[in-house]
Amino acid sequence: MTHRFDTERWVGIEGLVLIAAAAGVFTREAALFLLAGLGVVLLGYARIAAVPEVSLHIERDITDSTPAPDDEVEVTLHVTNEGPRTLFDLRIVDGVPPALAVSDSPARLGTALRPGATATVTYTVTAIRGEHTWDETVAVVRDPSGAVECRETAFAETTLRCEPELAATADLPLRGLTSRYAGRVETDVPGSGLEFASIREYRRGDPIRRIDWNRRARTGELATVQFREERAAAVVLVVDTRSEAHVAPDADDETAVERCVDAASIAFPALLDSGDSVGIAAFGPEECWLAPSSGSDHRARARRLFATHAAFAPTPPDKAFFPSVAMRRLRRRLSSDAQVIFCSPLADDYAASVARRLEAYGHAVTLVSPDPTAIQTVGARLARLERDLRLRELRRSGLRVVDWGDEPLAVALSQAEAGWSR
Repeated sequence: MTHRFDTERWVGIEGLVLIAAAAGVFTREAALFLLAGLGVVLLGYARIAAVPEVSLHIERDITDSTPAPDDEVEVTLHVTNEGPRTLFDLRIVDGVPPALAVSDSPARLGTALRPGATATVTYTVTAIRGEHTWDETVAVVRDPSGAVECRETAFAETTLRCEPELAATADLPLRGLTSRYAGRVETDVPGSGLEFASIREYRRGDPIRRIDWNRRARTGELATVQFREERAAAVVLVVDTRSEAHVAPDADDETAVERCVDAASIAFPALLDSGDSVGIAAFGPEECWLAPSSGSDHRARARRLFATHAAFAPTPPDKAFFPSVAMRRLRRRLSSDAQVIFCSPLADDYAASVARRLEAYGHAVTLVSPDPTAIQTVGARLARLERDLRLRELRRSGLRVVDWGDEPLAVALSQAEAGWSR
Protein backbone atom coordinates (compact mmCIF):
# COMPACT_ATOMS: atom_id res chain seq x y z
CA MET A 1 0.00 0.00 0.00
CA THR A 2 1.39 3.39 -1.04
CA HIS A 3 0.74 6.73 0.68
CA ARG A 4 1.86 10.09 -0.75
CA PHE A 5 1.88 13.38 1.13
CA ASP A 6 3.63 16.73 1.35
CA THR A 7 6.45 16.83 3.89
CA GLU A 8 5.95 20.58 4.39
CA ARG A 9 9.69 20.93 4.28
CA TRP A 10 9.48 24.27 2.47
CA VAL A 11 6.69 25.75 4.60
CA GLY A 12 7.43 29.43 5.27
CA ILE A 13 9.66 30.02 2.28
CA GLU A 14 6.88 32.07 0.60
CA GLY A 15 7.10 34.64 3.36
CA LEU A 16 10.89 34.80 3.05
CA VAL A 17 10.59 35.36 -0.71
CA LEU A 18 8.14 38.22 -0.19
CA ILE A 19 10.34 39.80 2.47
CA ALA A 20 13.43 39.56 0.25
CA ALA A 21 11.56 41.03 -2.73
CA ALA A 22 10.14 43.91 -0.66
CA ALA A 23 13.53 44.65 0.84
CA GLY A 24 15.06 44.64 -2.64
CA VAL A 25 12.47 47.18 -3.83
CA PHE A 26 13.18 49.58 -0.98
CA THR A 27 16.96 49.15 -0.89
CA ARG A 28 17.46 48.51 -4.62
CA GLU A 29 19.95 45.72 -3.78
CA ALA A 30 20.40 43.25 -6.64
CA ALA A 31 21.41 40.48 -4.23
CA LEU A 32 18.01 40.60 -2.56
CA PHE A 33 16.23 40.34 -5.92
CA LEU A 34 18.47 37.37 -6.78
CA LEU A 35 17.63 35.70 -3.46
CA ALA A 36 13.92 36.25 -4.05
CA GLY A 37 14.21 34.79 -7.53
CA LEU A 38 15.98 31.71 -6.20
CA GLY A 39 13.17 31.26 -3.68
CA VAL A 40 10.59 31.45 -6.47
CA VAL A 41 12.45 28.74 -8.38
CA LEU A 42 12.51 26.50 -5.30
CA LEU A 43 8.81 27.06 -4.70
CA GLY A 44 8.03 26.24 -8.29
CA TYR A 45 10.03 23.03 -8.11
CA ALA A 46 8.32 22.05 -4.86
CA ARG A 47 4.94 22.56 -6.51
CA ILE A 48 5.67 20.31 -9.48
CA ALA A 49 7.92 17.82 -7.71
CA ALA A 50 6.79 14.21 -7.75
CA VAL A 51 8.14 10.93 -6.44
CA PRO A 52 8.63 8.30 -9.12
CA GLU A 53 6.46 5.20 -8.98
CA VAL A 54 7.82 2.93 -6.27
CA SER A 55 8.11 -0.75 -7.03
CA LEU A 56 10.19 -2.63 -4.50
CA HIS A 57 10.84 -6.34 -4.06
CA ILE A 58 11.69 -7.51 -0.54
CA GLU A 59 13.48 -10.72 0.42
CA ARG A 60 14.63 -11.71 3.89
CA ASP A 61 17.05 -14.47 4.88
CA ILE A 62 17.74 -15.73 8.40
CA THR A 63 20.60 -18.03 9.33
CA ASP A 64 18.46 -20.27 11.57
CA SER A 65 14.67 -20.44 11.65
CA THR A 66 14.56 -22.78 14.69
CA PRO A 67 17.24 -21.54 17.09
CA ALA A 68 17.63 -22.31 20.76
CA PRO A 69 16.84 -19.60 23.32
CA ASP A 70 19.50 -16.84 23.50
CA ASP A 71 21.08 -17.88 20.18
CA GLU A 72 22.21 -15.07 17.86
CA VAL A 73 20.39 -15.13 14.51
CA GLU A 74 21.66 -13.07 11.57
CA VAL A 75 18.98 -11.49 9.39
CA THR A 76 19.70 -10.18 5.89
CA LEU A 77 17.17 -7.96 4.10
CA HIS A 78 17.41 -7.53 0.31
CA VAL A 79 15.58 -4.58 -1.29
CA THR A 80 15.41 -4.43 -5.11
CA ASN A 81 14.21 -1.42 -7.13
CA GLU A 82 11.98 -2.90 -9.81
CA GLY A 83 10.79 0.53 -11.01
CA PRO A 84 12.06 2.39 -14.14
CA ARG A 85 13.60 5.39 -12.29
CA THR A 86 16.25 6.01 -9.68
CA LEU A 87 15.12 6.44 -6.08
CA PHE A 88 17.34 9.27 -4.82
CA ASP A 89 16.28 9.12 -1.17
CA LEU A 90 15.17 5.65 -0.03
CA ARG A 91 14.83 4.73 3.62
CA ILE A 92 13.97 1.20 4.77
CA VAL A 93 12.80 0.08 8.23
CA ASP A 94 12.38 -3.67 8.70
CA GLY A 95 9.42 -5.04 10.69
CA VAL A 96 11.32 -6.84 13.45
CA PRO A 97 8.98 -8.73 15.83
CA PRO A 98 8.55 -6.71 19.04
CA ALA A 99 9.75 -9.54 21.30
CA LEU A 100 13.12 -9.88 19.53
CA ALA A 101 15.97 -7.59 20.52
CA VAL A 102 18.28 -6.32 17.78
CA SER A 103 21.76 -6.81 19.21
CA ASP A 104 23.91 -5.65 16.31
CA SER A 105 23.55 -2.95 13.63
CA PRO A 106 20.05 -1.39 13.34
CA ALA A 107 17.35 -2.95 11.17
CA ARG A 108 17.16 0.08 8.87
CA LEU A 109 18.85 1.46 5.78
CA GLY A 110 19.16 4.80 3.95
CA THR A 111 20.44 4.85 0.38
CA ALA A 112 19.86 5.80 -3.27
CA LEU A 113 18.84 2.94 -5.54
CA ARG A 114 19.11 2.70 -9.32
CA PRO A 115 16.60 0.70 -11.40
CA GLY A 116 17.31 -3.01 -11.05
CA ALA A 117 19.81 -2.49 -8.22
CA THR A 118 19.60 -4.24 -4.85
CA ALA A 119 20.47 -2.81 -1.44
CA THR A 120 21.20 -5.06 1.54
CA VAL A 121 21.01 -4.53 5.29
CA THR A 122 22.20 -7.12 7.81
CA TYR A 123 21.46 -7.17 11.52
CA THR A 124 21.39 -9.68 14.38
CA VAL A 125 18.56 -10.62 16.72
CA THR A 126 18.66 -12.62 19.94
CA ALA A 127 16.27 -15.58 19.91
CA ILE A 128 13.67 -15.79 22.64
CA ARG A 129 11.15 -18.52 23.34
CA GLY A 130 8.09 -18.36 21.10
CA GLU A 131 7.04 -18.07 17.47
CA HIS A 132 7.93 -14.71 15.94
CA THR A 133 6.71 -13.41 12.58
CA TRP A 134 8.17 -10.35 10.90
CA ASP A 135 5.81 -7.46 10.22
CA GLU A 136 5.67 -5.45 7.02
CA THR A 137 8.80 -3.63 5.90
CA VAL A 138 8.27 0.12 5.61
CA ALA A 139 9.91 2.00 2.71
CA VAL A 140 10.00 5.82 2.61
CA VAL A 141 10.95 7.54 -0.68
CA ARG A 142 11.43 11.27 -1.18
CA ASP A 143 12.05 13.38 -4.26
CA PRO A 144 15.46 15.18 -4.45
CA SER A 145 14.02 18.33 -2.87
CA GLY A 146 12.40 16.46 0.00
CA ALA A 147 9.10 18.24 -0.64
CA VAL A 148 7.09 15.10 -1.42
CA GLU A 149 7.28 11.78 0.40
CA CYS A 150 5.93 8.36 -0.49
CA ARG A 151 5.49 5.56 2.03
CA GLU A 152 5.04 1.98 0.95
CA THR A 153 4.86 -1.30 2.85
CA ALA A 154 6.07 -4.65 1.58
CA PHE A 155 5.72 -8.05 3.17
CA ALA A 156 8.09 -11.00 3.00
CA GLU A 157 6.87 -13.93 5.11
CA THR A 158 9.51 -14.85 7.67
CA THR A 159 8.95 -16.81 10.88
CA LEU A 160 11.39 -17.74 13.62
CA ARG A 161 10.34 -20.47 16.03
CA CYS A 162 12.32 -20.88 19.22
CA GLU A 163 11.32 -24.00 21.18
CA PRO A 164 13.08 -24.62 24.51
CA GLU A 165 14.21 -28.12 25.31
CA LEU A 166 12.09 -29.57 28.09
CA ALA A 167 14.95 -30.79 30.23
CA ALA A 168 14.46 -31.74 33.87
CA THR A 169 17.10 -29.57 35.60
CA ALA A 170 15.26 -29.38 38.92
CA ASP A 171 13.08 -31.75 40.94
CA LEU A 172 9.90 -30.24 42.34
CA PRO A 173 8.40 -32.48 45.04
CA LEU A 174 4.64 -32.60 45.34
CA ARG A 175 2.53 -31.87 48.41
CA GLY A 176 2.09 -34.75 50.79
CA LEU A 177 5.08 -36.67 49.45
CA THR A 178 6.94 -38.50 52.20
CA SER A 179 8.56 -41.42 50.38
CA ARG A 180 11.74 -41.20 48.34
CA TYR A 181 9.85 -41.84 45.09
CA ALA A 182 9.44 -38.37 43.57
CA GLY A 183 6.23 -37.78 41.72
CA ARG A 184 4.25 -40.48 43.51
CA VAL A 185 1.51 -39.43 45.91
CA GLU A 186 0.56 -41.62 48.85
CA THR A 187 -3.15 -42.23 49.44
CA ASP A 188 -5.28 -43.53 52.31
CA VAL A 189 -6.50 -46.40 50.13
CA PRO A 190 -5.10 -49.81 51.16
CA GLY A 191 -3.61 -51.80 48.35
CA SER A 192 -0.27 -52.66 46.83
CA GLY A 193 2.64 -50.43 47.77
CA LEU A 194 5.69 -50.16 50.00
CA GLU A 195 4.48 -48.64 53.27
CA PHE A 196 2.49 -50.70 55.80
CA ALA A 197 -1.18 -49.70 56.13
CA SER A 198 -3.16 -52.39 58.03
CA ILE A 199 -3.87 -56.09 58.57
CA ARG A 200 -7.17 -57.74 57.74
CA GLU A 201 -8.58 -61.28 57.68
CA TYR A 202 -7.38 -63.51 54.89
CA ARG A 203 -9.69 -63.75 51.87
CA ARG A 204 -9.64 -66.43 49.28
CA GLY A 205 -7.49 -65.29 46.37
CA ASP A 206 -5.16 -63.02 48.36
CA PRO A 207 -1.53 -63.29 47.17
CA ILE A 208 0.53 -65.69 49.23
CA ARG A 209 3.38 -63.16 49.55
CA ARG A 210 1.05 -60.80 51.46
CA ILE A 211 0.07 -63.37 54.13
CA ASP A 212 1.29 -62.48 57.63
CA TRP A 213 3.13 -65.72 58.43
CA ASN A 214 4.30 -64.42 61.84
CA ARG A 215 0.68 -64.05 62.93
CA ARG A 216 -0.08 -67.49 61.51
CA ALA A 217 2.71 -68.94 63.62
CA ARG A 218 1.53 -67.16 66.78
CA THR A 219 -2.24 -67.58 66.55
CA GLY A 220 -2.83 -70.12 63.81
CA GLU A 221 -5.00 -67.59 61.92
CA LEU A 222 -4.44 -66.41 58.40
CA ALA A 223 -4.23 -62.66 57.89
CA THR A 224 -3.32 -60.46 54.94
CA VAL A 225 -1.00 -57.44 55.15
CA GLN A 226 -2.15 -54.32 53.29
CA PHE A 227 0.17 -51.54 52.19
CA ARG A 228 -0.52 -47.90 51.52
CA GLU A 229 -1.29 -47.61 47.84
CA GLU A 230 0.70 -45.11 45.78
CA ARG A 231 -0.83 -43.51 42.72
CA ALA A 232 0.55 -41.27 40.04
CA ALA A 233 -0.22 -37.65 40.80
CA ALA A 234 -2.26 -35.42 38.51
CA VAL A 235 -0.46 -32.08 38.44
CA VAL A 236 -1.43 -28.91 36.58
CA LEU A 237 1.12 -26.16 36.01
CA VAL A 238 -0.84 -22.89 36.11
CA VAL A 239 1.06 -19.88 34.74
CA ASP A 240 -0.03 -16.35 35.64
CA THR A 241 -0.07 -14.56 32.25
CA ARG A 242 -2.10 -11.47 33.17
CA SER A 243 -0.78 -8.06 32.19
CA GLU A 244 -0.02 -7.46 35.89
CA ALA A 245 2.51 -10.31 35.73
CA HIS A 246 4.46 -8.77 32.85
CA VAL A 247 6.85 -6.95 35.16
CA ALA A 248 10.64 -6.94 35.46
CA PRO A 249 13.29 -5.31 37.67
CA ASP A 250 14.65 -3.44 34.65
CA ALA A 251 13.44 -2.72 31.11
CA ASP A 252 16.15 -4.96 29.64
CA ASP A 253 15.47 -7.91 31.98
CA GLU A 254 13.21 -10.88 31.37
CA THR A 255 9.65 -10.33 32.48
CA ALA A 256 8.19 -12.39 35.29
CA VAL A 257 5.91 -14.18 32.80
CA GLU A 258 8.94 -15.36 30.83
CA ARG A 259 10.54 -16.65 34.03
CA CYS A 260 7.25 -18.34 35.02
CA VAL A 261 7.16 -20.13 31.68
CA ASP A 262 10.81 -21.15 32.19
CA ALA A 263 9.91 -22.60 35.60
CA ALA A 264 6.97 -24.52 34.13
CA SER A 265 9.22 -25.77 31.31
CA ILE A 266 11.62 -27.15 33.93
CA ALA A 267 8.97 -28.65 36.22
CA PHE A 268 7.01 -30.32 33.41
CA PRO A 269 9.64 -32.90 32.32
CA ALA A 270 10.75 -33.50 35.93
CA LEU A 271 7.22 -34.47 36.95
CA LEU A 272 6.66 -36.41 33.74
CA ASP A 273 9.85 -38.41 34.27
CA SER A 274 8.63 -39.29 37.78
CA GLY A 275 5.55 -40.98 36.37
CA ASP A 276 3.03 -38.24 37.09
CA SER A 277 0.32 -36.97 34.76
CA VAL A 278 1.08 -33.33 34.05
CA GLY A 279 -1.06 -30.62 32.49
CA ILE A 280 -0.64 -26.94 31.63
CA ALA A 281 -2.96 -23.96 32.02
CA ALA A 282 -2.65 -20.21 31.54
CA PHE A 283 -4.41 -17.85 33.92
CA GLY A 284 -4.86 -14.78 31.77
CA PRO A 285 -6.74 -13.23 28.83
CA GLU A 286 -5.53 -15.88 26.37
CA GLU A 287 -7.12 -19.24 27.17
CA CYS A 288 -4.73 -22.20 27.21
CA TRP A 289 -5.32 -25.72 28.52
CA LEU A 290 -3.46 -29.00 28.12
CA ALA A 291 -5.10 -31.79 30.10
CA PRO A 292 -2.87 -33.87 32.40
CA SER A 293 -1.36 -36.83 30.62
CA SER A 294 1.99 -38.52 30.08
CA GLY A 295 4.15 -40.01 27.35
CA SER A 296 6.46 -38.74 24.63
CA ASP A 297 3.64 -37.33 22.49
CA HIS A 298 2.37 -35.34 25.47
CA ARG A 299 5.89 -34.01 26.07
CA ALA A 300 6.10 -32.87 22.42
CA ARG A 301 2.71 -31.13 22.65
CA ALA A 302 3.83 -29.28 25.76
CA ARG A 303 7.04 -28.16 24.08
CA ARG A 304 5.13 -26.71 21.13
CA LEU A 305 2.61 -25.08 23.45
CA PHE A 306 5.28 -23.34 25.55
CA ALA A 307 6.98 -22.10 22.38
CA THR A 308 4.08 -21.01 20.20
CA HIS A 309 0.90 -20.42 22.21
CA ALA A 310 -0.17 -16.78 22.35
CA ALA A 311 -0.86 -17.04 26.09
CA PHE A 312 2.86 -17.41 26.78
CA ALA A 313 4.01 -14.59 24.49
CA PRO A 314 6.77 -12.40 25.94
CA THR A 315 4.72 -9.25 25.30
CA PRO A 316 1.76 -8.20 27.50
CA PRO A 317 -1.72 -9.23 26.32
CA ASP A 318 -4.06 -6.63 24.85
CA LYS A 319 -7.31 -8.55 25.41
CA ALA A 320 -9.79 -7.89 28.19
CA PHE A 321 -9.50 -10.22 31.19
CA PHE A 322 -12.41 -11.39 33.35
CA PRO A 323 -10.94 -12.98 36.51
CA SER A 324 -14.12 -14.65 37.79
CA VAL A 325 -14.73 -16.31 34.41
CA ALA A 326 -11.13 -17.54 34.25
CA MET A 327 -11.32 -18.97 37.76
CA ARG A 328 -14.58 -20.82 37.10
CA ARG A 329 -13.18 -22.24 33.88
CA LEU A 330 -10.02 -23.43 35.64
CA ARG A 331 -12.02 -25.02 38.48
CA ARG A 332 -14.19 -26.98 36.05
CA ARG A 333 -11.13 -28.38 34.33
CA LEU A 334 -9.21 -29.40 37.45
CA SER A 335 -9.99 -32.87 38.72
CA SER A 336 -10.84 -33.12 42.41
CA ASP A 337 -7.47 -34.69 43.32
CA ALA A 338 -5.30 -32.54 41.05
CA GLN A 339 -2.38 -30.71 42.58
CA VAL A 340 -1.52 -27.23 41.33
CA ILE A 341 1.87 -25.63 40.81
CA PHE A 342 1.04 -21.94 40.45
CA CYS A 343 3.77 -19.88 38.76
CA SER A 344 3.25 -16.20 39.51
CA PRO A 345 5.39 -13.21 40.53
CA LEU A 346 2.70 -12.18 43.08
CA ALA A 347 2.82 -8.65 41.73
CA ASP A 348 -0.63 -7.88 43.15
CA ASP A 349 -3.05 -9.10 45.82
CA TYR A 350 -5.27 -10.90 43.33
CA ALA A 351 -2.52 -13.39 42.44
CA ALA A 352 -2.24 -14.33 46.13
CA SER A 353 -6.02 -14.73 46.33
CA VAL A 354 -5.93 -17.15 43.37
CA ALA A 355 -3.46 -19.37 45.22
CA ARG A 356 -5.54 -19.30 48.42
CA ARG A 357 -8.79 -20.05 46.57
CA LEU A 358 -7.30 -23.03 44.75
CA GLU A 359 -6.06 -24.38 48.09
CA ALA A 360 -9.50 -23.81 49.62
CA TYR A 361 -11.11 -25.75 46.78
CA GLY A 362 -9.11 -28.82 47.85
CA HIS A 363 -6.13 -28.62 45.48
CA ALA A 364 -2.72 -28.85 47.12
CA VAL A 365 -0.96 -25.71 45.86
CA THR A 366 2.76 -25.08 45.50
CA LEU A 367 3.68 -21.53 44.51
CA VAL A 368 6.75 -20.84 42.36
CA SER A 369 7.28 -17.09 42.37
CA PRO A 370 10.06 -15.35 40.41
CA ASP A 371 11.03 -12.09 42.08
CA PRO A 372 10.43 -9.13 39.71
CA THR A 373 11.15 -6.40 42.24
CA ALA A 374 14.04 -3.95 42.49
CA ILE A 375 15.42 -1.52 45.09
CA GLN A 376 16.53 1.47 42.98
CA THR A 377 13.59 3.70 43.93
CA VAL A 378 11.25 4.18 46.86
CA GLY A 379 8.35 2.79 44.80
CA ALA A 380 10.38 -0.30 43.87
CA ARG A 381 11.30 -0.94 47.52
CA LEU A 382 7.64 -0.59 48.50
CA ALA A 383 6.62 -3.12 45.82
CA ARG A 384 9.21 -5.55 47.19
CA LEU A 385 7.89 -5.12 50.73
CA GLU A 386 4.30 -5.73 49.59
CA ARG A 387 5.34 -8.90 47.74
CA ASP A 388 7.25 -10.18 50.79
CA LEU A 389 4.11 -9.71 52.89
CA ARG A 390 2.06 -11.72 50.38
CA LEU A 391 4.59 -14.55 50.45
CA ARG A 392 4.56 -14.56 54.25
CA GLU A 393 0.76 -14.71 54.40
CA LEU A 394 0.66 -17.62 51.94
CA ARG A 395 3.22 -19.54 53.99
CA ARG A 396 1.10 -18.97 57.11
CA SER A 397 -1.89 -20.35 55.16
CA GLY A 398 -0.03 -23.64 54.70
CA LEU A 399 0.99 -23.25 51.06
CA ARG A 400 4.42 -24.27 49.90
CA VAL A 401 6.24 -21.25 48.48
CA VAL A 402 9.36 -21.11 46.30
CA ASP A 403 10.74 -17.56 46.26
CA TRP A 404 12.93 -17.52 43.14
CA GLY A 405 15.47 -14.71 42.92
CA ASP A 406 18.53 -14.44 40.68
CA GLU A 407 19.80 -17.91 41.54
CA PRO A 408 19.05 -21.01 39.40
CA LEU A 409 15.65 -22.56 40.05
CA ALA A 410 17.24 -25.74 41.43
CA VAL A 411 18.96 -23.70 44.15
CA ALA A 412 15.73 -21.89 45.03
CA LEU A 413 13.92 -25.25 45.27
CA SER A 414 16.62 -26.67 47.53
CA GLN A 415 16.42 -23.68 49.86
CA ALA A 416 12.62 -23.85 49.94
CA GLU A 417 12.62 -27.60 50.68
CA ALA A 418 14.89 -27.00 53.68
CA GLY A 419 12.21 -24.73 55.10
CA TRP A 420 9.40 -27.20 54.31
CA SER A 421 11.16 -30.01 56.20
CA ARG A 422 11.38 -27.96 59.41
